[in-house]
Amino acid sequence: MTNSRIFAALILAAGLSLANVPAARAQVNTSAPIVVKKKAKKPVWLKAEVIHADSHTLMVREEANSLNVHTFTYADKAQKKIGKVLDAGGYQSGDRIKVLWMAGGSEALDIKGKPSKAI
Repeated sequence: MTNSRIFAALILAAGLSLANVPAARAQVNTSAPIVVKKKAKKPVWLKAEVIHADSHTLMVREEANSLNVHTFTYADKAQKKIGKVLDAGGYQSGDRIKVLWMAGGSEALDIKGKPSKAI
């Protein structure tokens, strides 16, 4: 036999072997969908050290991980508190405070901490 006939025989044999493969069927799922309830996120307290604080923003460094720096804007409740603190001299760099916030957000819901004496 010549090479072309051997090649043709191999192609024919491969084609016949694939002819017996059953067709793929789609998977059909008729059961009811699974409902997953999300838990409501709760605000958490963040222990932090003040880097900068003014009437619009608050920059803090986490106590647990000093490489994490957060910048917050104020919610209404926190805006009132920070206004009183700023009138008394404000937070200074290095003051230790706690910030109530929704993890992953950038709004301070509440602030606790005693400001140091103004310089």
